[in-house]
Amino acid sequence: MDRQQEPEEEGFITLSLDDGKELECQVLTILEANQQDYIVLYPLDSSYQEAEGEVFIYRYFESANGEVDLQNIETDEEFELVSEAFDEYLDSCEYDELVDEEE
Repeated sequence: MDRQQEPEEEGFITLSLDDGKELECQVLTILEANQQDYIVLYPLDSSYQEAEGEVFIYRYFESANGEVDLQNIETDEEFELVSEAFDEYLDSCEYDELVDEEE
């Protein structure tokens, strides 16, 4: 996938794919791992959802003027690090839901 994309509205992003197509995704979260920001995207087009709950994760950069740049994760080690951070995020979301239900 191409690293260029354009924000559409709060919580959604359109990826420009290598084949020239565009893919609408929901932004699930932007998280930090090892002093680098990452964005987690959920594709809204079911033909890009190989497995239920599958997400795309990219390195995330935002310039001072608000332009966003996404970069592919290049190594298995980096991907594992970010996957663990995302798992921790999901665990905290589940905990937050449990606490909210009790209140």
